[in-house]
Amino acid sequence: MNPESTFFTESTRSLKQSALFSELADSSIADILSRCRRETWKRRRQLPMEETWKRFHILLSGRVRLSRSNPENGRMITLFLLGPGDPFCIFSLLDGEAHDVMLETLDDVTLLSMPMSEARQWLNEHPEFNRKLLPYLGEKMCSLAGLASDLALHDTETRLARLILRYVDSGTQEQHVTPRLINDLSHEFLAEMIGSVRVVVNRQLQHWKQEGIIDAHRGHLEVEALQELAKRADNHLVKIPA
Repeated sequence: MNPESTFFTESTRSLKQSALFSELADSSIADILSRCRRETWKRRRQLPMEETWKRFHILLSGRVRLSRSNPENGRMITLFLLGPGDPFCIFSLLDGEAHDVMLETLDDVTLLSMPMSEARQWLNEHPEFNRKLLPYLGEKMCSLAGLASDLALHDTETRLARLILRYVDSGTQEQHVTPRLINDLSHEFLAEMIGSVRVVVNRQLQHWKQEGIIDAHRGHLEVEALQELAKRADNHLVKIPA
């Protein structure tokens, strides 16, 4: 990317607002941008497994999901939902292998893209980035472990409550909140995030709506009673401030 372009300035600002890149020196951010090209992808674009190991991406706007599916029955589960500031194809960055995941854009997205070889070289030249990268990877591993334990140990109501709470800003004192990233997703999509089906999720959301715990209408989700939702999530595991 040309340092003289408007996109360079906009991309610098976006990375500075990202938790993963915000503490990097300006020279480090300028170096990574000089190796990138800016791309825009339309909503519902899919990147198949065989493409995921070729380029490294950093999301600037919009959302991307990483999922796996069973070709025999069509069932799908969402592994990660990524937003602005998140990188993807990060496991291929580390091991150089393609992984059995499908990438799909949920919105029109803007992103930075560079060859994996360039990304690895930048990573080697800027070891200070590891101070942020390693905790980020640890968080993603914990997320996968949480998904596995939820599927094995909890019923649908608990899994759905825990999903919503994961996208509520930590430490909030409010009872009425809008969960980040997932508030406009379809019931079918929410079902894919917890290993369920649309009709079960729809029934649970309608039940919570009648109880005044959430408000779901026209593809929008609001939490009306955060403490009560925490109880449905097995609140000895999910701590919401009083």
